[in-house]
Amino acid sequence: MMKKWIVAMILLLTVGVLAACGGGGNNSDQKADGSDQKQETKKIVVGASAVPHAEILEHVKDKLKEQGVEMEVKVFDDYVLPNTALEEKQIDANYFQTVPYLDEFNKKHNTHIKALDGIHLEPMGLYPGKEKAAEPKNGAVIAIPDDVSNGARALKLIESKGWIKLTPGKELNSLSKQDIVENPHNIQIKEMQASMLPRAINEVDYAVINGNYAMEGGLTFDQALAVEKKDSDAAKTFANIVAVKEGDENREEIKKLIEVLKSEDVKKFIDEKYKGAVIPVF
Repeated sequence: MMKKWIVAMILLLTVGVLAACGGGGNNSDQKADGSDQKQETKKIVVGASAVPHAEILEHVKDKLKEQGVEMEVKVFDDYVLPNTALEEKQIDANYFQTVPYLDEFNKKHNTHIKALDGIHLEPMGLYPGKEKAAEPKNGAVIAIPDDVSNGARALKLIESKGWIKLTPGKELNSLSKQDIVENPHNIQIKEMQASMLPRAINEVDYAVINGNYAMEGGLTFDQALAVEKKDSDAAKTFANIVAVKEGDENREEIKKLIEVLKSEDVKKFIDEKYKGAVIPVF
């Protein structure tokens, strides 16, 4: 009788242990399932000019985080370091430049950076400096950016005012001051680093300045004597893009960044904040 009682107790204890183990296994599976479903947050660093690029990126930070991507915005104050940092993989993407500028940069520096989607256009403006007149005096000095693509844009804008004439039929991005074929006012073109132009404007008679640097320098479009039109050839060519190191263009977090940048929310933000000084192109 005692033996039967002992056997029964052993059986009951065994069943209880198995049941407990089985229950623990189910809970463990549920936890595993739960952790699998939890979205992993990835981090990216994006280089940008302060205005408007960094401001636009800051605007989409929360939306991007909702999609599992945490973004750090690194501000650069020139047009060279954001590309060298990208080439050296110190950052994951940048947002500050145009396709012609990037093409020129890749050739000059043997870098391997790829252009992705265009986000906005910053129309260039021709601003008065020491001279305020709508027509330049003889020998007037006009400062323009010293890089090929922005310099060509500047020359086309000066030509649109009728102040000079350029070699007809030449590809826009290959124009230089040597292509001035008519110069009735004997205008002197002074090439300078683009970021320096707002600070140097009172040292020259006029200056053609990129939209982002004009805004940083406190200049407004109503001060400009001429502005690139949205439907001009220059405007169509010089949209500001997101760029990555070759091989990174299919990274999921980069695709998500572009998706939030090309949203209706961003279009509304650009229109309301910049009032025509920045124009969405998507």
